[in-house]
Amino acid sequence: MQKRQLLAIALGATAALALAGCSSGASGDDGRIRVVASTNVYGDIATTIAGDAVDVTSLMKDPAQDPHSFEASAQSQLAVSKADILIENGGGYDDFMDTLRTGAKNDAATVLNVVDISGKKPVDGELNEHVWYDVPTIGRLTDALVTALSKADPAQKATFEKNAAAFTTGLDALEKREAELKAKYAGEGVAITEPVPLYLLDAIGLDNRTPEKFSEAIESGNDVSPVVLQETLRLFTDRQVRLLAYNEQTSGAETTRVLAAAKQADIPVVPVTETLPSGKDYLSWMNANLDAVAGALAK
Repeated sequence: MQKRQLLAIALGATAALALAGCSSGASGDDGRIRVVASTNVYGDIATTIAGDAVDVTSLMKDPAQDPHSFEASAQSQLAVSKADILIENGGGYDDFMDTLRTGAKNDAATVLNVVDISGKKPVDGELNEHVWYDVPTIGRLTDALVTALSKADPAQKATFEKNAAAFTTGLDALEKREAELKAKYAGEGVAITEPVPLYLLDAIGLDNRTPEKFSEAIESGNDVSPVVLQETLRLFTDRQVRLLAYNEQTSGAETTRVLAAAKQADIPVVPVTETLPSGKDYLSWMNANLDAVAGALAK
């Protein structure tokens, strides 16, 4: 997948004033570990594992906001300047985190880059950076978080390990559900508007039949050629797919037409998001996604 250049940074002189006099990479006066995550997905996971031992700041957290239009603020850089642990997605998704850390001069913070932790490499020069939809990657992140948190607060290592074990049990249950769905539906055709949920769909063994040029154009914010758009629309009129996974946080003329085509053909639509929906934690969110996919495939 083509990497996004998706997030602008608006800091300016206000950030310099906000940073004046603050120290870098130090825990708060109450002894709690300061974690800054690029999105509330990783912020939620950090809170689940660390519990009351952390203060978590998630920079992208509005489920109604298009992540492509996110702008880091002076408050974002101030939070980064004080962080003990920084969690970034990597893979070109949230390069603003490195820019913020450089501007904050916080070299003491432990940086957890989830794409690096995943071990995933580009294929033909392209990488699907949406690794939070890959359950094994979240398992590796959990281990890395326990290590980083235990280093920051050795006295609570046992608590971190206990919380991580409970969370890992939930991850194992997700993988079991994916395997069950794969045994039943492997090879069924699906369509997407963007590569956001592909790791989850791949784990179920589903066949993404969306023209690559369509999803690449949408992800990059480019126009879709008329030929590619018509090829994509035929997936629904010819009933070549069982569902459409639709990114609710980004939309445009082409994705709106694809959504309308799916609905007109009575193809189930599975909404997906890039940040954690309100009222959900990571495990309940992924279970809801699997529920939606299973429900669509059963129709």
